Amino acid sequence: MGEEHPPMIKHSSALMRMGKQEEAAVVGGDATSWDEDGYRESILLERELRSRTVFRTLFSPSPNPNPEALAVASSDGSVAAYSVASCISANPKPLNSTRKVGDQILTDYVTAEPLGIIQAHKGPAYDLKFYGDGDNPFLLSCGDDGHIRGWKWMELLNSEVQTSMQGTHLKPTLDVANPQHEGPWGALSPIPENNAIAVNEQDGSIFSAAGDSCAYCWDVETGKRKAIFKGHSDYLHCIVARKSSRQIITGSEDGTVRIWDCRSGTCTQVISPEKGYKSKESSWVSCIAIDQSENWLVCGTGSGLSACSLLSCECIFSVDKHSTIQDVLFDDNQILAVGSEPLLSRYSINGNVLSQIQCAPLSAFSVCLHSSGVTAIGGYGGLVDVISDFGSHLCTFCCRGMNGDEGSYI
Repeated sequence: MGEEHPPMIKHSSALMRMGKQEEAAVVGGDATSWDEDGYRESILLERELRSRTVFRTLFSPSPNPNPEALAVASSDGSVAAYSVASCISANPKPLNSTRKVGDQILTDYVTAEPLGIIQAHKGPAYDLKFYGDGDNPFLLSCGDDGHIRGWKWMELLNSEVQTSMQGTHLKPTLDVANPQHEGPWGALSPIPENNAIAVNEQDGSIFSAAGDSCAYCWDVETGKRKAIFKGHSDYLHCIVARKSSRQIITGSEDGTVRIWDCRSGTCTQVISPEKGYKSKESSWVSCIAIDQSENWLVCGTGSGLSACSLLSCECIFSVDKHSTIQDVLFDDNQILAVGSEPLLSRYSINGNVLSQIQCAPLSAFSVCLHSSGVTAIGGYGGLVDVISDFGSHLCTFCCRGMNGDEGSYI
């Protein structure tokens, strides 16, 4: 019996399948066995593999000092759970493994088999949040279909259905959708997408940043909409809950950040991060984060990074990046940022660059931090890069798609 490989790893083979079909068709000039449908399917699969994106990574809550599971939301609408330990122990390839196909040098990654996977949304799944820190928290997801859905985390992890058969095997415990707007002659608009969500467990609320330039508040228990926040002139990219003040903060394509009072639904402050940039070009607010004290706000935009005090609303620093910042978070009094460059950057609260680490996704959309200091970066190519608190790459893997494909390459 040959050597057994870890069950969670499959090597990429989309290009190989396509290459074998081409080779078979040209041997001796005989095209009688040419599979046109199969060739078209392989081309579509190749394109899907190249363009698949991880929009959100999120470590699961656990009393374990080391990260146990990672939740991932992807552009094919899937939400999946991965064992961090299994991904690290079973990853047989270094970060820069490459192979040559024709005249191309492709970076080759392995596909991790998930603990569980669901087809959470029609269209891309954009954001994830855990609600509750108990033994069986809710995993909340939102996406391009305008829905927010809640799943019992342990049911996803411990499903008896084989992963190859999973997708629609779990039904959401919570399912709410943004309202449609009525136009002329009673015509209803499409349901606006949800680009991000935030939670406040103290009053049982979920907040969503929607594509109709509004933010919505939903009751977790009843699924009913409690409030609507209107004021932005373009669609929302991001939202956070400032629980101590019963406020939410939103960032929009219109280039502003707004602070809202959840009790009255009114906007109490408008912040324009781009005012601190040297560049005079207008920019959008792509991501925001607040620190643990909820006194500091950091904003990522299409052209830079800025931070301000929420107590005085004064800008602390602004950094021109000339590239889009796509996710930010606080690590104590430091800031982690990722974006359209394959870098994980760490800044001081004064805006000084402390370190930069190369990461696998050519464009990163998500960075999450575990209490142990381990980070997980997700982005283009369906890739997740797990990095230790010392800056070493623990593993890099490709997330499996809903169609059960076998890998990624960029």
